[in-house]
Amino acid sequence: MAEDRVRGERRGPGRPREERVTRAVLDAVVALVAESGMNALTMDAVAARAGVSKPAMYRRWSTKQDLVIAAAESRIGPLTVPATGDFRAELRAVLTARMEAYRQPGVDRLLAGVIGSAAESGAEPGAYRAYTERVMSETRHLLERGVARGDVRPDVDVSAAATLVAASLVFRMVGEQRLPDAALVESVVDLISRAVGVPE
Repeated sequence: MAEDRVRGERRGPGRPREERVTRAVLDAVVALVAESGMNALTMDAVAARAGVSKPAMYRRWSTKQDLVIAAAESRIGPLTVPATGDFRAELRAVLTARMEAYRQPGVDRLLAGVIGSAAESGAEPGAYRAYTERVMSETRHLLERGVARGDVRPDVDVSAAATLVAASLVFRMVGEQRLPDAALVESVVDLISRAVGVPE
C-alpha cells in the first residue's frame, strides 16, 4: 500500500536514486546477518556490500542500531488486515502474514540479532520498544475491535494478549530454531480465541 502511494506521488529528480540506495543498504544488512550473524555487521561491511558510501548511509541512519531496526522493519513491519467482523479470521490473517514474513531468507537470524542488540550495553531501548509497538499495532486493533463487537471479553488485557500472539511465532523461530508454519498458526488462533473469547 505504502509502495503504491509512493508510486502515485510526483517525485523529485533525486527520489528514485534515494529509494535504490535505501533498498540496497537494507538488503545488504539482511544478507550479511544471514551469512555471518550480527558480529559481521559493521557500517563498513554494509557500505561495501551495498555499493554505497558511508556518508550516504549516515545521512539516513546515524547509528548501527537505527540501521538494524530499519532492516528489520523492511521485512517485518506494520501491517493491516481487513476488518471482516470475524475475530478468528482476522487473527489468522495477522498470524499468516507474520509467518510468511518470518519465513523469508535471513529473517530468522535478523530477528534474533535485533532481540540480542536490544539487550546490549549502550542500546537505546526506546527505539526497540517503538519498533515493537508498530509491529504489534494491528494485533491490538483487532483485539479492540473484538471487544467492541462482543467477540472478545471486555476484561481481556489487550496488551498482554497482543504480546502472546507475537511471542508464539517469535519463540518458535528464535528459541526453538524452527520456522513457524500453518499448523502453528492454526494452533495459536485456536488457543488465543479460546483464551480471550466470550464463552458461548
